[in-house]
Amino acid sequence: GVGKTTLIQKVTQALKSSGIPIDGFYTEEVREGGRRTGFDVVTLSGNRGPLSRVSSDSSASRREYRVGQYVVDLVSFEQLVLPMLRNVNHGNGAEKKICIIDEIGKMELFSQAFIQAVRQTLTDSGTVVLGTISIPKGRPLDLVEEIRSRKDVKVFNVS
Repeated sequence: GVGKTTLIQKVTQALKSSGIPIDGFYTEEVREGGRRTGFDVVTLSGNRGPLSRVSSDSSASRREYRVGQYVVDLVSFEQLVLPMLRNVNHGNGAEKKICIIDEIGKMELFSQAFIQAVRQTLTDSGTVVLGTISIPKGRPLDLVEEIRSRKDVKVFNVS
């Protein structure tokens, strides 16, 4: 709620208008009747799908991935994000690309394929990643801490 996604969107617009090759995704709140009911994934190419929605029942089935009151739609998330990350990773190596990843958080990290794709993107020398991670609350998230401690990562605190 401090403006990470808003900042990402403004930077993305500036980079696009400069003609810099850019791809990626951001997450956006979904509101109904003034109340947040979930989050969508929006790719920079214009595709959109659910990341999570408020669950009406408290009895979680074994196959559900939950963060608080939200049930994560892992299939939708992976269908939108993984092809884009693979495309960034296997593009023309001659030109530097920028990849937007907003965000790397609890919901997204239920996907093992996403974790591997993010690691691959970070090791690709032809790609600059602009991403968001949250300040740890409770138990640290392994990939987030791995990213935070990388020598080639610069962390900016947004407040």
